Amino acid sequence: MAYSANDIGMILRGNAYPGRGIVIGKSADGKKAVFAYFIMGRSENSRNRIFVEKGSDLLIHPFDESKVEDPSLIIYSPVRVFRDKTIVTNGDQTDTIYDYLVKKDTFENALDTRCFEPDEPNYTPRISGLLDFENSFKYKMSILKSADAAGTDCNRFTFSYCPLDGVGHFIHTYAGNGNPIPSFSGEPEVVAVGNCIDEYTKLIWDNLNADNKVSLYVRFIDLASGEYESRMINKNS
Repeated sequence: MAYSANDIGMILRGNAYPGRGIVIGKSADGKKAVFAYFIMGRSENSRNRIFVEKGSDLLIHPFDESKVEDPSLIIYSPVRVFRDKTIVTNGDQTDTIYDYLVKKDTFENALDTRCFEPDEPNYTPRISGLLDFENSFKYKMSILKSADAAGTDCNRFTFSYCPLDGVGHFIHTYAGNGNPIPSFSGEPEVVAVGNCIDEYTKLIWDNLNADNKVSLYVRFIDLASGEYESRMINKNS
């Protein structure tokens, strides 16, 4: 591959707590659009979750409802599909983006109404992605993050990509573990994408920190037919 891309497994091994992460890209053979979403957790409340598929959408449910402490930032729909667009995010901004697309408004305008999460002192960034299949495949990624350590204001960054065969982009909430947890910074990381959904799912899952990983979802979408296959792993099962 002429374009240099990193091994996502190596990136994950070097970060004990990337938090929640989104990968979007294109398979090496150029036939599939690819995305992955994972969640992690340090507290019992954050770890008490599972992914559940509902049609083409993905939901998060509590694994043990009796242990839920605060559902506000941990229970949401990470993936929703509207016509020829697929939304993937780390929070309830999924619904905000969906509502804006329904009224023929934009990804960017939707996120202009949102901010980072109100979880002082971490002020966790909201990360979002949009796979757009209208005319030809393209994708965007966004991060909404605190302007300073005090959460004074919100900075918003959007990245737009023309897909390249075998190349994806990876954005995650945290730069590593800590207290407070340092936020992701810079552009989404360039990562390699293969052709096999099972191999890619295993690569990501096996390299997430064993103590902190919670759930992973991967989808490969055929660009010719629109049909897709998915893989889902829940640590709680």
